[in-house]
Amino acid sequence: MSNPLRKTMVYLGLADEEVEYEQTPHATAPAPTAAAPQRAAVTPLRRAAARPAPVGELNEILTVHPRAYRDATQIAEAFREGIPVIMNVSQMSESEARRLVDFASGLTAGLHGRIERVTVKVFLLSPAHVATTGDAAELEPDVDAGFLPRD
Repeated sequence: MSNPLRKTMVYLGLADEEVEYEQTPHATAPAPTAAAPQRAAVTPLRRAAARPAPVGELNEILTVHPRAYRDATQIAEAFREGIPVIMNVSQMSESEARRLVDFASGLTAGLHGRIERVTVKVFLLSPAHVATTGDAAELEPDVDAGFLPRD
């Protein structure tokens, strides 16, 4: 038992102490030559396949008027399915609206989509396969660059 790791494991009670027997030279078995190492069977993990809509085919757009942060699950489930979401946070408190917009920003970034502010409290979450076009309004110098205005 010359392996220090093995000695430590035995000391901590994580392994049983094995008795080593001295082998005589005539009892040694020949070492296997050129034997291929055996590999254990590996079962691959399969994720539920996200089924984004094919490019050019847009069946629906979900409009959500959340009243509390817990409505984020409805937004996330639709967006993961490849459905564009219009999120109107005008019926939420300011702190929960900020929290939901932060969540939506992370959701779109994680799934390679985009989030765009339509009005002060209305946002469009578009998946990667949806292209949005419109006026590319330049920000005026006195306009806050964040999603929601500060108090």
